[in-house]
Amino acid sequence: MGEPAAHPPVHTRAESTLPAAAGRRVLALTFDDGPHPENTPRLLEVLRRHGVQATFFVVGENAAAFPGLLHAIAADGHVVGNHSWAHHPLNRMRPSDVRDDLGRTSELIDRVVGTPPRWCRAPYGAWHPPSLKVCADLGMEPMGWSVDTRDWTRPGTARIVSAVTDRATPGAIVLQHDGGGPRPQTVAAVDHYLPLLKADGYTCVRPQS
Repeated sequence: MGEPAAHPPVHTRAESTLPAAAGRRVLALTFDDGPHPENTPRLLEVLRRHGVQATFFVVGENAAAFPGLLHAIAADGHVVGNHSWAHHPLNRMRPSDVRDDLGRTSELIDRVVGTPPRWCRAPYGAWHPPSLKVCADLGMEPMGWSVDTRDWTRPGTARIVSAVTDRATPGAIVLQHDGGGPRPQTVAAVDHYLPLLKADGYTCVRPQS
């Protein structure tokens, strides 16, 4: 995949809130480290049932192993983002290796879903100036988060629910995981908190690039 003709500006930090929220009661749900053969289909069913779209930051080697799931994510209208090829810290890699890593993942996403990713999340949120420049050169915007559910620690469904509902603010970006291990707590939490967010006047939206 060649570089786009017009590059976005080089950002010095990842967006941690939705840039176009403007105080509206909207937030973005994001899920990292998939796709996963058990977690991802269950999560997609929950999101479909609630009529909610999210952003999935996929790991390239997982997407290569389960391209059908990658296609299913996109077919349901979710945003597919780049989360590196093998989940290694970008800030510990040479710029040329970062370019190969992110570029390889973007090419796979483009090949499977028909469009290259517009958003990228560094593993562990570990950006540094060279990796941010590579991200921009590849036509992507960096994304962080403002609400960390710490669901990867498997704290229990109730703890994940309260992490989202207690800290939801207009423009929040919520970090969760559908990969990296068993995620039944995360799936159950999403099913539980989505009606609560709706009752509180929140709408879950896709990030706008």
